Amino acid sequence: MTTSEDQGRARVHKQQFVRRATSVARARSFVANLLAAITDDGLAADIRLCVSELATNALRYGPRGRDFLVRVATHDNVVRIEVHDASDSAPRVCAPTRNDDHGRGLLVVAALADGWGVSGRTGSGKVVWAEFKVNATTLTARSRPPA
Repeated sequence: MTTSEDQGRARVHKQQFVRRATSVARARSFVANLLAAITDDGLAADIRLCVSELATNALRYGPRGRDFLVRVATHDNVVRIEVHDASDSAPRVCAPTRNDDHGRGLLVVAALADGWGVSGRTGSGKVVWAEFKVNATTLTARSRPPA
């Protein structure tokens, strides 16, 4: 179920996802639909890629049988993407070798986002977030839920 609400000056959209591989694509689509009005296709692609990386980490490292939540908050000229999961272990940036087939997700997020980090949350688990600066007039138009 998707929910949307105003929280102060921020517009917040969130959706819970079942912990399965197909949920990564669904999370990416959820965010892409919310950000469809962004005029800069490159930024929209960067945000989708970061959602994929963060959702994949929640799926890969989160506890079995527990869902994850994707939250998108728009405020002033910032889009904040959050992925909430029930794991208390903090993600770590790896130093993969050329031949490693994993370990680059947070490096990608760090390279594409204007900021990222990890926060605690009420109850068990954590929030891994990424923020992106956008044009304020685009953000106002995009903050409305899709029709």
